[in-house]
Amino acid sequence: MTSDSATPTGPDLRQGVVFGDLPDGGMLTGHAGGEAVLLVRRGEDVFAIGAVCTHYGGPLAEGLVVGETVRCPWHHACFSLRSGEALRAPALNPVSCFRVERRNGSVYVQEKLDQAAAPALTSPTLPRSIVIVGGGAAANAAAETLRNEGYRGGITMLSADHSGPCDRPNLSKGFLAGSVEADWIPLRSPDFYKEHDIDLKLATSVAALDPSSRKLRLADGGELMYDALLLATGAEPVRLNLPGGDLAHVHYLRTLADSLAIVAKTQASRRAVVLGASFIGLEVAASLRARNIEVDVVAPETIPMERILGADAGNFLCQLHQEHGVKFHLGTTAASISAQRVILQNGETLDADLVVVGVGVRPSIELAEQAGILIDRGVAVNAYLETSAPGIFAAGDIARWPDRLNGESIRVEHFIVAERQGQTAARNILGARERFDAIPFFWTEQYDLQIAYIGHAERWDKAEIEGSLAARDCAISYRRGGKKLAVATIGRDLAGLEAEAAFERAIASG
Repeated sequence: MTSDSATPTGPDLRQGVVFGDLPDGGMLTGHAGGEAVLLVRRGEDVFAIGAVCTHYGGPLAEGLVVGETVRCPWHHACFSLRSGEALRAPALNPVSCFRVERRNGSVYVQEKLDQAAAPALTSPTLPRSIVIVGGGAAANAAAETLRNEGYRGGITMLSADHSGPCDRPNLSKGFLAGSVEADWIPLRSPDFYKEHDIDLKLATSVAALDPSSRKLRLADGGELMYDALLLATGAEPVRLNLPGGDLAHVHYLRTLADSLAIVAKTQASRRAVVLGASFIGLEVAASLRARNIEVDVVAPETIPMERILGADAGNFLCQLHQEHGVKFHLGTTAASISAQRVILQNGETLDADLVVVGVGVRPSIELAEQAGILIDRGVAVNAYLETSAPGIFAAGDIARWPDRLNGESIRVEHFIVAERQGQTAARNILGARERFDAIPFFWTEQYDLQIAYIGHAERWDKAEIEGSLAARDCAISYRRGGKKLAVATIGRDLAGLEAEAAFERAIASG
């Protein structure tokens, strides 16, 4: 999902607009000096910032103003109206900020302001060295936040991956479909880490952790000391244990290398079998169809995504894929795989040059478990993302935290949640004592359909549809015991932002 919304439209804001024509909380898109600018009024204050989200280019004027912030309608990035700072992932870069002048009842946008760097932190209680174990969304966001907050001590990132932190959601969406170029995928260039004095060590695995001595033992035999530690080890795909499951044309999708391997295999493939109708499985199916590969999807459930989205939305997704030529084999699983076929438990045989497995992931908690850190279907953390071991935090797919909206501890495997936890954990490592109360958010993109999901309803007893699935214009509310826990939207981006804000108010009010 990208946008051409950077093209300047609307009035020339350097020529001025009448202050009284801007309602409180109102937004106006115009331009200044050839750049698209968003003008926002809050009370007697008027702010001017870049009009385009720095994540995927979403139009901020179609978003939501909350306090002195504006939120992007596409993926819920949040920017400060006062400074342009990117306050919440997935946006990592700020938008431009412009000086505003009021005179004679009108508002004029003036020159662009310089982005102020955070002053260096100098407290003697700060850790001298911080080590981050992991190289994904949470790890990258944490490292960036540490520097953005003014931390000048040592930062080391230990990533088992051979590639740097990347835009993982795109690996099963645009990149796999061939609509997104490879240079979109890295979150940052290698030079970024050097310029910010972040020691990113790739292909580096940690063998053991000793919390008592604050020491890490690396797989190559080396040792590393830390003052504060963030565990962001992510998750690993669940692997099939069946005959033929280790053949060369059987692929899993987690890393950039995985996606590249699947793309390479598509060049000589006509038929693919996708095992699993998870979001990853369905996104892979849509991406392979974009490459004109015949696709069969095999899954044990009778309605895809019914547990997450409900029967109506699941049937709608199933129909969407069928309209694009995907064949479903539901209520069964794979029994064995051969060089050219997949044999199902129900006796069916499917031709397959390529097999992609998407049957879920498991949190990579072995390091924490071996170190004696409290485990609860993930790494247990408190509201500040602290583990049971002093000086050790956890974020991302491994972290199970107390969610005040649900009233219970949850663990969520979403990219944006991981990024936001990395940001919160970083500030708390520096002593902030900031609760992690961000509302979980993820999106899926299949063909020309986008679904946004706000909140977390691991269990729900009622799904209420407002609008029409067929018209791709609806919001689905998921409730348990009458309490709304999550909302899914199609074609209603603003409603998704409003749901997020409502959930935040519910938490704040207790």
